[in-house]
Amino acid sequence: MITAVLLLSVLPKTLSVDIGQVVEGPMTVSVRDEGYSRVREVYVVSAPVAGRLMRVDSEAGDFVTVGDVVANILPTAPAFLDARSHSEAEAAERTAEAALGFARAGVERAVAQTAFAQAEEERIAQLFESDIASQGALDRVSMELRTAQANEHTARASVRMRTAELEAARARLIDPDDSEAFDLSHDVAAIRSPITGRILRVLQESESVVAPGTPILEMGNPADLEIVVELLSTDAVQVAQGGRVLIEDWGPQGEILRGRVRRVEPSGFLKVSALGVEEQRVNVVIDLIEAPEVWSSLGHGFRVEASIVVWEEDAVIQTPVSSLFRAGESWAVFVKADGRARIRPIEIGRSNGEQVQVLSGLMADDEILLYPGDSVSEGVRIKPRHDMN
Repeated sequence: MITAVLLLSVLPKTLSVDIGQVVEGPMTVSVRDEGYSRVREVYVVSAPVAGRLMRVDSEAGDFVTVGDVVANILPTAPAFLDARSHSEAEAAERTAEAALGFARAGVERAVAQTAFAQAEEERIAQLFESDIASQGALDRVSMELRTAQANEHTARASVRMRTAELEAARARLIDPDDSEAFDLSHDVAAIRSPITGRILRVLQESESVVAPGTPILEMGNPADLEIVVELLSTDAVQVAQGGRVLIEDWGPQGEILRGRVRRVEPSGFLKVSALGVEEQRVNVVIDLIEAPEVWSSLGHGFRVEASIVVWEEDAVIQTPVSSLFRAGESWAVFVKADGRARIRPIEIGRSNGEQVQVLSGLMADDEILLYPGDSVSEGVRIKPRHDMN
């Protein structure tokens, strides 16, 4: 009995291990990241002039056609005047009234000069017909008449100018609350839709005073969507135009949309991740292949998950990533052979995170150890973990 116990204690132990299998089949390598949907052509409708924007009645989702009025802008009311500005405006009004009185006196003087020159011209003309006055005298009084008439026109123009200045001075004194003096409700600047589509967002809904160029609405065609994925620049360099894309986690459980890479933008941008890490990102723009009816519930700015295929083959020898370990400068696996673990150096290629391409060293249907630990070594006896015999 003692001899049997001693013999069992010195016999090599059999390790229970997880066994996997090398397979040959299709393999795909993808880069995956979050993205969002966006309308391909978004139109931002802005205020063309400064004024008082009336409350926007349009709502997000409303259908509009080209030329529909989507907002209205009225002229702004005059500004309130402080005591100093009000006194200056009153002084300007009095100055304009005095200037108008001076201009009117100039008109009276010019009218008198014109009448005198007219009478003088008629008298000299009669004397000229009687050969009493010379041609030179007649020409001189004719010129004086024309000069007087020109002075009269100038004086009348001065009256009109001074009248306008007086009106401008009085306009600066209009109180913003004087609705009768300031009623420009008929002067409306209508903002019209540039496209036929839907309103995506109302950026300025409430009535307010706006400056030229203030964004009011965003509109576009939700049936013309594209997907934008912000990839790390190290992943973006692997993506080629026309690459196959699978859009996941966008709506119905488990439903996947197909797409194609239309463009990898040539410039990147810096983005800070949720963990505070600065990352260099690149926008990859994807076209949806499915009919719009399939993704009709997808809208502008919705979150999606995109898997972009960067490499795929139909027949690839592959092994689970969990079977690999480093053996010196190369990769290796433990192969199950005659109930023992044997180290097998291999050469690997592509990896998708779960499976790795085997270029040499293994064949299809070879049995390999998964998650080999420190207890596994060359030649150790092994048995499948689920085999308890």
